[in-house]
Formats: sequence, structure tokens, C-alpha cells
Amino acid sequence: MRNRKVCSVVALACLMAGLASLPASADSKLKSSDELYNSYTSATKGKRIAWVPQALGLPLTDGWTKEMKGEASDLGMELIVRDPNWSTAAMTQAVTALIAEKPDVLVVHNPNVQLLARQLKQAQDAGIYVVQLNMVSNQKTDAFVGGDWKNLARGMAEDIVKTCGKDSGKSGKVAIIQGELTSDVSILEMEGAKEVFSQHPEIKIVSDQAAMWDPNKAREITAAVLQQNPDLCAILGHWGPMTMGAGQAVKAAGLSDKVSTYSTGENPQMICDAVKDGILTKYWSVDNEKQGRDAMLTIKYLLQMKQPPGTFKLAAYSPFEVITRDNAGDGLCWR
Repeated sequence: MRNRKVCSVVALACLMAGLASLPASADSKLKSSDELYNSYTSATKGKRIAWVPQALGLPLTDGWTKEMKGEASDLGMELIVRDPNWSTAAMTQAVTALIAEKPDVLVVHNPNVQLLARQLKQAQDAGIYVVQLNMVSNQKTDAFVGGDWKNLARGMAEDIVKTCGKDSGKSGKVAIIQGELTSDVSILEMEGAKEVFSQHPEIKIVSDQAAMWDPNKAREITAAVLQQNPDLCAILGHWGPMTMGAGQAVKAAGLSDKVSTYSTGENPQMICDAVKDGILTKYWSVDNEKQGRDAMLTIKYLLQMKQPPGTFKLAAYSPFEVITRDNAGDGLCWR
């Protein structure tokens, strides 16, 4: 990162030196700062963004909403929010109704890869830019902003192999707790983890169940798995707040020093607290507030490019941090 910043400074200095040597006639052809700013604001001011998460009231979706709402307000844009509160029927109805209202941009948080596929194509056909946030549909649209879930799962699986695999002296038994089986996150994380585990026959998946993003369900699943497998070595969960339920079951069974609990997702303070308290062992974190800003940046690019919806298929994959007990107090989570 430091090298990138140095190169940027050098490039800027070279550019400025080159501009200083331009004749007045060439310089006059360049857009002034005011013209550039006016072009930017004319492309964004007054535009309407429709946002449909799976549900509000979560650190994940509330963090995105806060960032998008704040920046939209600063730019004179309107953010229209619909909360289906986990209901797929309500989500489908909300998206269908919004298409009829013709916002400039539609942002969705897909619960699975198929549910909104038809509506997302309809939105683009109606002249609406579509940005998919964190979980992508089978219907690819103008942009995706979210985690690189497959590679994050590879990282978790590789760590599990080190902890539970050959010469570890442990059972090699692993339980997987998925979110929704047909969600993009669960599909990609399963692919990434199994690519690693398939190379290590000593790793045995003794349970693979979906908790539907519910921490209470994750706790119930884990309690039952521990009864059947008291020598369980690790749990790999597909979303931090859900997996905290699994970690609580491990703690209640008095096995926190024997069972490692891994997960991934957003980075509110409760995640760092869970790692410090031993509810989660390691956590592959993406900054969802920054994702909200990335979503808005993507929206601004689409509006300024002024190309028909469907022209581009952009992607912005979020960087990640691994949170452990050693660094959980280092400001890696937001309050």
C-alpha cells in the first residue's frame, strides 16, 4: 500500500509538471475544476436510489444503510428503503413495486441466487441500474459489491487444517454451519472450504447443516453435534452473528479450549468482543461500513458513465482482516 501511495504522488508530480509546461491554448482545453464538479453533481443530484436489504435491524444492513443514507443526503440524492424483514415474499413484492416506480438505481441484498433473478433483469430492461450487495444472484447486473467469500473460506479451511489436521493430535472432526443453502455466500464458502479439505483426508466433516442465519438455530445444531461428537475439533460458520450462537454452545459445554470456532462477515464491536471472550476463535472480517461507501462510489460511477443499464458488469471485492484474540482490541471493529 505504501508503494502504491508513493507511485501516486510521483505520478501526480509528473502530471503537474507536464501541465505547467503546456501552452495556454492546450491548457484552455482542459476542464476546469468547476466544470468537473458540475459534471459530477449534475449526474448525481436528484437521483433516486432504492435499497432492499434482507432485513434491517442488523449490524450488517444498518451499517450499509447508514453509509448510503449519509452520502446520498450530502449529494442531494434520495435513498428509498424497503424492509422485507426476512420475508422472501415481501422482498419480491417490494422489488417489483420499486421497478414500477422507476428509481435511477436499485440496490439489493439477495437472500439466494434465484429469488430475484427475474426482477433484476426486469429492472435493467426498465432502464434502472442494479447493484447487488454482498450476495450475488444468478442474474448478473451492473455491479456487485461484497466479500470474496470463496477465498475467505479457503483461509478459514487452511487454518482449520493446521489446527485439526495431520500431526495436530486432534480428531480432525469439523462441523459446518451454513446460512441458507442456496445463498451465494454459502455456495462459495462451501466451494472454497471443500477445495482445501479435499486435499486433507484426515479432516472429517461430521455435520453440515443450515441455520438460516439464526444464532439460536446455530446454537441448537452445535449442542446436538457436540453430544454426538465430544471430540469435535472445529466449527466453520458462514456468518459471524449466526456463528456466535455456535460458539455459545461450545462455551456452555465447557469445550472452548478444545473446539475452535471460525467465521466471517461484518465487523461491529460485538464481533471483536466475541473473539476476546472466546466465543469465536478467529474471524475473517470485512468492513461493512466501507462496503456501504463502495456501493455509493459504484453508483456514482454508473451514473456518471451514462451508459444504458446492462452495459457493464462491475465488481468491487472487499479487503479483509483476520481478527484474533491478540488483535481484537486494535480498532478492527466499529462501534
